Amino acid sequence: MHTEFTLNGELEALPHFVTSLAIGLLIGLERERSPGSRAGLRTFALVALFGTLAAMLSEKATPWLLLGGLLIVGMMMIAAYARAKDDSADPGTTTIAAALVCYGLGAAVWYGNDTLAIMLAIITTVLLYFKAELHGITTKLSRRDLISALQFAVLTFIILPVLPDKNLGPYEAINPHQIWLMVVLISGVSLAGYVAMQLIGQRHGAVLGLFGGLVSSTATTLVYARRSVENQDFTQLAVVVILIANLTVLIRLTILSAVASPAILPQLIPVLGSGFLLGTGVMAFWWHKLNQQHEVTLPEVKNPTEIRAAAAFGLIYGSVLFLSTWLSDIAGSGGLYAVALVSGLTDVDAITLSSLRLYELDKLEATQAITAISLAFISNTGFKLGLIFFVGSPLLAKQCVSGMLATAAGVGLALLWLV
Repeated sequence: MHTEFTLNGELEALPHFVTSLAIGLLIGLERERSPGSRAGLRTFALVALFGTLAAMLSEKATPWLLLGGLLIVGMMMIAAYARAKDDSADPGTTTIAAALVCYGLGAAVWYGNDTLAIMLAIITTVLLYFKAELHGITTKLSRRDLISALQFAVLTFIILPVLPDKNLGPYEAINPHQIWLMVVLISGVSLAGYVAMQLIGQRHGAVLGLFGGLVSSTATTLVYARRSVENQDFTQLAVVVILIANLTVLIRLTILSAVASPAILPQLIPVLGSGFLLGTGVMAFWWHKLNQQHEVTLPEVKNPTEIRAAAAFGLIYGSVLFLSTWLSDIAGSGGLYAVALVSGLTDVDAITLSSLRLYELDKLEATQAITAISLAFISNTGFKLGLIFFVGSPLLAKQCVSGMLATAAGVGLALLWLV
């Protein structure tokens, strides 16, 4: 009986080694397919097992065994590539790094981080496999794009943590940390659309409406309205891009609401969704009539992560938040709706986030917040439609009006039903 107990105790560690073996085989399978790699399926499986074994022995002897194993794996991989006679071969830095990661994942499994280790193994394999695609992305990104990413990091990890998380002002509605958090949210959504727009380039003109709407639907509308005047053959594509950009605003508002106030989504989504469905129906009609692709200029939009642009939005958001709170206090919901109609002409995000903030503070009912958001969207749609009439060609205005009015009408009718 004592022998059976001992064997069972020893075999308790077996699942850890099985998990490590699977991790090593997964990464090794990808490396086996790489022509320049000098480590494949068996090597990575053994490295992962060695990581788990070293972690186990380090608990029983000395922690230095784990570090020593890491050094041994690294030196062995470096030596394998150093002995390579073919000078044109892959220098192997990626494979060496993958082996070290594999060793670390094996050790992580022993310490009970199985799920995290498996997730990291999958991510590692994806990074290794999609080398060409990742390289293609980096070649398409300009210096300006990289600066945008760095500026977003500054907004998120340097400025945000130092701002005080306190409610200030006469209505305690101004919170510097929360305001900048919304700045980070807006910048992040805009940056995602901005980078995606740069990556797809000019090959898929209609798809630019989606990412252009994430960055700035107004800027996208202005650019394509001007091009419709310069080239009448461009009108059909401009209609599709503008309608998609306007519909994307509804997607953008849903994303912002999901992050800022998830509790309001069950009531908000039917309102925004109604406008989206009606607008999509009209847009699909014009999409069906679009029978050729055009080489077009990307919409010229400002870098959404510039400190000046971020600070400007923060100032606008704080001002709209204060005005909404103040006017709601002295004039009721009518004051809030007036702010929504005026501020929504050029910026839907500020009043949307302000209304959601007041809803979270229990200063607004859900229907009041949704009404303010809907009025801001309708106001913004009207502003862009006026922009099309004044800047674009008559044919563009004639074809855009049905889709934009359908979207606004869908939101308005659903709002009336809710209220």
